[in-house]
Formats: sequence, structure tokens, C-alpha cells
Amino acid sequence: MAIAERSAQCTWSGDLAHGSGEVAGASGALGEPPVTWASRTGRSEGKTSPEELIAAAHAACFSMALSHGLSEAGNPPEQLEVSARVTLDERDGAPTVTTSELTVSGQVPGIDQEGFTQAAADAGRECPVSRALAGVEISVRATLS
Repeated sequence: MAIAERSAQCTWSGDLAHGSGEVAGASGALGEPPVTWASRTGRSEGKTSPEELIAAAHAACFSMALSHGLSEAGNPPEQLEVSARVTLDERDGAPTVTTSELTVSGQVPGIDQEGFTQAAADAGRECPVSRALAGVEISVRATLS
């Protein structure tokens, strides 16, 4: 049995270049943000993109994995600030998510920079979203505050 299942949908109207859509998660927490090809490849202008949603998922998942790893090692974090930058590029003639760069700074009593860096690297490999992005180059930059 699965630990969890979540769902989302997109309603799209029109062609790729001029059309638009709205995404919605079943929980309702996302609202119904608009999405367009232009928001994906140019200026977002208040619209989202699949890559932004992947970045949000990766940042949230990584922060949970790192918090868990640190806590299991006896150093629960006071605070973690995580950002993710996901890149859409062309591979083999097709648009492809190629990288996800994670940056984390943390306030973690009782740990040094080397330990924090190792915990972040471990979380980068163990986070379920990282595993879902197998084949995507994932980098982690960690700074202890």
C-alpha cells in the first residue's frame, strides 16, 4: 500500500504558443494558478510553470529530508531555508528538465559546517523528489548559519 497519493489537474485551452491553462491540486492548497508556454520559457508575469512547481516540490521535500536526517543524528534544526532552481533546457531536440540546484542555509545547534554539508548531501540523494528526478543533475549547496 502506498504511503500517500496526491493528485492535480490542468485544464488547457488553445495551442501551445497562445493557449493557457490552470492547474489545481486536489487539496485546494495551490489555488488555481494560471500556466502558459510564455510563463514557462520567458517572463512569468504572475503565472506558474511545471518547472516552478517541481522546484517548490523539491525544496519542500529536501527540507523535510534534511530535517529528518539532522534530527535522527541528534541535531534537530532550529530553521532551514531551502531554495530550488529548476532548469528547462533542450536535450536530444526536446525540452527537458535538466537540473535542480538546491541551496540551503540552516541554524542547527551542535553541528559543524562539515557535518551540515554531509547531512545536506545525504538529504539531496534521499529525498523522494530527488529520486523521482533521477537523470536530472541535482546539486546541493549548504551553509550553516
